[in-house]
Amino acid sequence: MRDSAEWRTLALTGVCYAVWLMLVFGLTELPLAVRIALLIPVITLHSSLQHECLHGHPFRNQKLNDLLVAPPIGLLVPYLQFKACHLKHHVNELITDPYDDPESYYLEKTDWESLSRPMQWLLTANNALLGRITLGPTLGTAGFMRAEWRRIRAGDRGLAFVWIRHFAAVAILLTVIEAYGALGALPYAVAAYFGMGLLMVRSFLEHQAVERTNGRSVIIDSRGPLARLFLYNSLHSVHHAYPSIAWYRLPGFFEKNRDRFMRMNGGYYFRSYAEIFRRYAVTPKEPVAWPLDRERLKTRRRAAD
Repeated sequence: MRDSAEWRTLALTGVCYAVWLMLVFGLTELPLAVRIALLIPVITLHSSLQHECLHGHPFRNQKLNDLLVAPPIGLLVPYLQFKACHLKHHVNELITDPYDDPESYYLEKTDWESLSRPMQWLLTANNALLGRITLGPTLGTAGFMRAEWRRIRAGDRGLAFVWIRHFAAVAILLTVIEAYGALGALPYAVAAYFGMGLLMVRSFLEHQAVERTNGRSVIIDSRGPLARLFLYNSLHSVHHAYPSIAWYRLPGFFEKNRDRFMRMNGGYYFRSYAEIFRRYAVTPKEPVAWPLDRERLKTRRRAAD
């Protein structure tokens, strides 16, 4: 169920880049704070489009998909590394595992207990939604880069080249914005930071650590502005079951198979993002320490094989 080049995704990508250009290099009559506020969701949308492209859209040729969203307008993470980590994350039986899932926000119990009290406090605050929006980009990027640096020190030259190229591209982008943009490099970096923070509203409770693999991915039954901004990745259980379905087909596919998906994910369900804000704005959604028994899971996997 796909076209050779999906016009909806191409059109949305074109709109995203056009609005980004206007906000960064034009619209000088708008106050700086307004331009930053408008730029934040545009950068978030670009990240959502990156996610769509790494899953094989809009073109059949993956190199074209990668080129379409390669510009590092979000600044913090190289697209190719995001792509590699995210595809590894789609090994569903590893979801939430602190060692094997590169997108897990959990820590192994022994690692959690070894942390200082201030670090435990920060990570607990990061498990509330307002904490994730404000602290998440710093903590997430720092943890990701620390893991990447370990691989580079171990001799991964290809990874080192990816990061060197990314830093060079970011430096060029910020230099051009500072020289010719309407808002400057520092305000742009602020917008990029909170663009990542807004994106983390989507990933905040995408997954929960339960033994049943199908019950680990959430359904947020929303068609509101945030769900659209996240390209319906809010229907995350559907996305993990059928990762190649294009964003604009997800709501209809879910509605046709609602009962099956609700049974499949064991009721890990929210009606809207408003409900999530009410419940978890300042209340941690769960402990940081991973609650599952690794040996028990391994035994179950061996039995399934």
